[in-house]
Amino acid sequence: MDAIVAVYEDWGIGRDGTQPLALTADRKFFRKMTTGACVIAGRRTVEDFPGKKPLPGRTNLMLTRSGSAPEGFEVVSSVEEAVERAKEFGTVFIIGGGSVYKAMLPYCDRCIVTKVHANPGSDTYFENLDEHPDWCLTQVLESGEEGGIAYEFCVYERG
Repeated sequence: MDAIVAVYEDWGIGRDGTQPLALTADRKFFRKMTTGACVIAGRRTVEDFPGKKPLPGRTNLMLTRSGSAPEGFEVVSSVEEAVERAKEFGTVFIIGGGSVYKAMLPYCDRCIVTKVHANPGSDTYFENLDEHPDWCLTQVLESGEEGGIAYEFCVYERG
C-alpha cells in the first residue's frame, strides 16, 4: 500500500479541510498515478472532492465511522477493514486527509510526495519523512515550476 500526498515546506497538507495551494502539475500527476487503482480517503477529504463525487477510473473507499458515504463510494469503517479490503487490489493509494494518513502510514511501504516549495499556512500536517528514521528518499521523479512555485515529485520508501 502506498500514500500519495502534496506537502508544503513545513510538511503541511491543508487548512480548513482543503488544500490552500494546489498546483495543476500536481493534480495531473495525482490523476496519472492513481487512475486504475484503489484509493482510500476519509470523510473530510471526500467532502472536498469536486461535487463530492468519486474519482473516476478508480475504486473509491471512504474510511469513516458514520457507516454512510456518497453514492459511488464504498465504506470501510475501520483501519483494519481498510487494510483487509486493500488486499483485494493490486495498487492502493491512501489519499488523505491527515487522520487517515496518520492511521494508515504504518501499513504503507512507499510514499509518493509532491514537495511544494511554498508555505501557505496549514492546520493539518503529514509526517515529516525527511526526519523519520524509517523512511528514505529514494527517487526524485520530476522537478518543475508553476506560477513561480518550485516542486518535486519524490518517492520515499520504508527501509
